[in-house]
Amino acid sequence: MRARDLMTTPVITVHPWTSAKEAAELLSAHGFTALPVVDDDDRLVGIVTEADLIRGRIPADPRYVREPVEATAGKTVGDLMTTPVTAMSTGTDVADLCQALVDARIRAMPIVDGSAVVGIVTRGDVVRVLARDDVEIARDVQHRLEVYGGSGRWHVDVHDGFVHITDQFDDDSDRHVAQVLALAVPGVVAAETAYAGEEQKR
Repeated sequence: MRARDLMTTPVITVHPWTSAKEAAELLSAHGFTALPVVDDDDRLVGIVTEADLIRGRIPADPRYVREPVEATAGKTVGDLMTTPVTAMSTGTDVADLCQALVDARIRAMPIVDGSAVVGIVTRGDVVRVLARDDVEIARDVQHRLEVYGGSGRWHVDVHDGFVHITDQFDDDSDRHVAQVLALAVPGVVAAETAYAGEEQKR
């Protein structure tokens, strides 16, 4: 599965001169966790997150603090954003993308085509894919296999995202392709194939 299969598109972006309040309104209205920041030519220049927007922007309650503390954060996205920003291409393997999200402890990854932002993938997007219903996954895998090798040849079982494919023909190459096709289906955790004749002997 590639980033293009998972990303949200079109993606809402902001500019460095967008006000912090407007960025907060966009995040709140759409339930996002981050917004890519682009320049006049729509090139990615940064990212602004929920954490960026709340850091230093809420003044301490003077009733409970001896000396009132003023909020000192900047007023625009450009003052708050993280830059430079990590981004990945539409063809990035989602496994690599997930590892990057975890390693960098970030919640969203901008997806680019060259320097243009074309989408975004969040941890929530990945979790939603992992939560896909097994029946839906099986249907998608079956469809891809039928397009490749015709109907009536494959039997697909899915349990908790783990796919077992039984092939009526004894062809190692076709079974390898079937496994690759299954692994590209959103929600598939792992895939294995077997020849029906061998399973019948057991």
